[in-house]
Amino acid sequence: MRGAAWHARIACGDVVGSGFLVTGRLLLTCAHVVRKRGRYPVTVSFPHARELGEVSATVVVHGGWAGADTDPGDVAVLELAVDEDIPLAPARFAPHDTAYTEPYPKLVSYGFPQDYDEGTLAEFQAVSAQLIAGEWLELVTWHGHGQPIVDGFSGAAATLPDGRVVGMVTAALGTSPEVRKGRMLPLDVLARYWPGLAELVPVAGLGDDDLRRLYDLLRRAAADPGAGHDPNRLYLDAVGPFGPPLPPGGFPSLRAAADYVRWEVPDPDALPRFTDRLAGLLGGRPALPDRAAPDAATERAGPAWSPVVVEIDHSGAGPDQVTVEVSAYRDGRRRPVGARRLPRTGVRAYVQSRIDEAVAHLAPDADELVTFVLPREWLNEAVAHWECGADDSTPLGCAYPLVVTDRARHHSGRLRHQLRKKWQKLDTGGGVEVHRVECGTRERPPSLRKRLWDGDAPLAGFAAPPTATRPLFEVGLTVPVPVLLWPRTGTPCAVHEDTPRAETARTDTPGAGNAGGSGSPGGPGNSGSPGNSGSPGSPHEDASCPGTAFLDRLTAAVADVPPAELPRHIMSLRLTAEAADEPERHWARHLQLLWDDPRCFPETGASLHSPVA
Repeated sequence: MRGAAWHARIACGDVVGSGFLVTGRLLLTCAHVVRKRGRYPVTVSFPHARELGEVSATVVVHGGWAGADTDPGDVAVLELAVDEDIPLAPARFAPHDTAYTEPYPKLVSYGFPQDYDEGTLAEFQAVSAQLIAGEWLELVTWHGHGQPIVDGFSGAAATLPDGRVVGMVTAALGTSPEVRKGRMLPLDVLARYWPGLAELVPVAGLGDDDLRRLYDLLRRAAADPGAGHDPNRLYLDAVGPFGPPLPPGGFPSLRAAADYVRWEVPDPDALPRFTDRLAGLLGGRPALPDRAAPDAATERAGPAWSPVVVEIDHSGAGPDQVTVEVSAYRDGRRRPVGARRLPRTGVRAYVQSRIDEAVAHLAPDADELVTFVLPREWLNEAVAHWECGADDSTPLGCAYPLVVTDRARHHSGRLRHQLRKKWQKLDTGGGVEVHRVECGTRERPPSLRKRLWDGDAPLAGFAAPPTATRPLFEVGLTVPVPVLLWPRTGTPCAVHEDTPRAETARTDTPGAGNAGGSGSPGGPGNSGSPGNSGSPGSPHEDASCPGTAFLDRLTAAVADVPPAELPRHIMSLRLTAEAADEPERHWARHLQLLWDDPRCFPETGASLHSPVA
């Protein structure tokens, strides 16, 4: 709320309420706050900008409120009586459904109850996404104590903690200790009474330029009513054959059709399609290419994966509390499916309950890819072994191509840029070399970093779990290596103390790991190859070492597999391991795959929700 000078105090006779600046001269408030206009002047003041004094205002839009508490349309737009815009930044808006997307966020309002001419704050949240009588969201006080919603808060902006507006408070429903409730109009309902608001509210998946383009096109169409553009046909074209049917009676105008697509149609691609088709009809700039088709910048070798993303992060509400977000990507856009703050023990069940729903959002012919975006300390979690559900014991890693990635890496602009360039190179080739991080290696992290950079490494294989090789493993995460593979279980072999530091070669001959032995010049351990298994300070390897055996099997298993195909190939290995007579003894049973192609996730990785709900 700091610096939010757009909060306003509205007075009309003996009625005092709130309002908020939405342009340089226009404010939103409740119609009942200015119900005595005509008999009394309407004045506006800004507690954070007292130097402006009281400014007169007139009502330029009225929502049709008839005077009773439960009458709809309790909306008024005020215009300040000034010669030029006042020098205050207007309010910013969040996407219209933010207030009632799980986990429901805390909302804050700035009101002017009796004896608080300077204003005071109230905290609350939405009870449900269900509208009361198709009009109001019901509110409940955030805490059982503190400032309730009372007279003086009518017309106040309901904001997220970051200051973005999600609605307008209209009524208090009770102020007793047992009942601390209120109501607000969400943004889509406000826009029903003042269509000009729609241009100020962002749309998830649609840029500001595209939003302005839409409303510019609608104004052009309204200026030429004789053109005869059919809003019903344009609507059906935008939502497609499986979209919502026309509402009874159809649409009286293109603007009405566009608003219905925006507020009522869940498909995030419908509004861009509507805009593109309208542009084509009006002879404006050519319609954008079909968003379902990849353009030259995104087309690549291998499958065009459609990810289902499970992102887990610390919630900030305690060491055992995490925020879990499940979403699906379709046609390059992220579609949220659900988000919740949970104790760690509840994560698996929540993911199981949401995966099928997320997969249903993908196109019928999509190559699904389940991606767990995890905090670093979770990267060794056995997510591939989680069951699909209470009634389906199939491991997730055997039902879908499944990968993990590091959350910090997933949201790093530097690494996303470098990884894109790396994948462009990988698209032109076939299988890749495994850069081995051997069991019990003496290699120092700076040496490994240089080796991976010099070798332009596409894939690094670790002989032991991250907990056993933490400094080296973290190097792999912070260098743009697209693929990391390791066994989730196992203990690394001890370093042979009699091995000279200069020794860099490894022989493939059993028993050749004695001190002073020499490596085969042409073998995989020869130090002349930047991706070889030997590394500065690595010891001789015993043929019985499980880590060495794992890397040998891994190297052979992925030798001819293009990196883009690895998620499906690793799924095949998991199926083979599960089907073995002794699954626990199969080398790929606990194989973990970190696979990271930023082109599958075109949005920059901002969290969908505040981590503390």
